[in-house]
Amino acid sequence: MDFHGQDVNRAAEKAVQDAVSKSCLCGLEEVLGIKDLNREVYVEITIAVTKPEEIDADRIKQCIPIGKKNLKAVYGGLKVPGLYIPEFGDKDNSIEAALACIEVSVK
Repeated sequence: MDFHGQDVNRAAEKAVQDAVSKSCLCGLEEVLGIKDLNREVYVEITIAVTKPEEIDADRIKQCIPIGKKNLKAVYGGLKVPGLYIPEFGDKDNSIEAALACIEVSVK
């Protein structure tokens, strides 16, 4: 969520960081024998936001520490009323929320 500034990219970054922090990919090296996590792991990122055309794919991909990354931005997310505080960079009184789905595969 981006509470101030109405920035869908900041909301998307937070959604991806939250998803990554709640997952574990243990066994990729030990069980599957992967030697190069950046070459053998593929990450599909789907971001749902209210303005998908504003998503900076390269910026959001940087939130994923490993793998070959592909990002798709789709319409979704949520825009709800919040506080309007111009000193915090607000353009209006809304809060932007993003949803992130991260799929990891090994090839």
